[in-house]
Amino acid sequence: MISGPSGTGKGAICAGVTAETNAVLSVSMTTRAPREHETEGKSYYFVDKERFREAIAEEGLFEYAEVFGEYYGTPKAPVLAGLEEGKDVILEIEVDGAKQIKSGMPDAILVFVLPPSLSELKKRIEGRGTETPERIELRLERVGKEIGQIGNYDYLVINDELGKAVSDMLSIMRAARLRVGENAEGIINNYKWEANTNVTTSAD
Repeated sequence: MISGPSGTGKGAICAGVTAETNAVLSVSMTTRAPREHETEGKSYYFVDKERFREAIAEEGLFEYAEVFGEYYGTPKAPVLAGLEEGKDVILEIEVDGAKQIKSGMPDAILVFVLPPSLSELKKRIEGRGTETPERIELRLERVGKEIGQIGNYDYLVINDELGKAVSDMLSIMRAARLRVGENAEGIINNYKWEANTNVTTSAD
């Protein structure tokens, strides 16, 4: 799960990672209007508030939250399908949603993305040309709250130069695959089986 303030380049990092791996990006559902470069089913599932409430009632979302008057949520079905296929599934998600999913999936890896500075963050948001000055100020006010949640995360990526940020994410993914964690029993049993097989073969 990747979180961080708006404008930190989370989407670009995710795109860079999926271009170099077989990882799939979970597509969130939202009630906000699409931006110029966004497409249905790829950037988000764009729905009205009635359809979003239906998804909540059907328990079809891992998590959901309201941000600046719009709803965002993570549909369950595509994530579970990707995991069943043995793929890495990346969720670009806000901090409260990440906390909700982590409580139910404790082995999930949380990565927080930050810009090199707050002044750079403001410049990036203004450069998108999609926000009013008032909404920009609201987003910047929210940054402090989001950064305050960083202690809940496993890794930090500073997105100063995109190529390096993508490389850092790939390193985190490689490290995650090498974790023992809940895999301990399976690893032990596998080596026990191999040891017993070798003993039997030698005795024969």
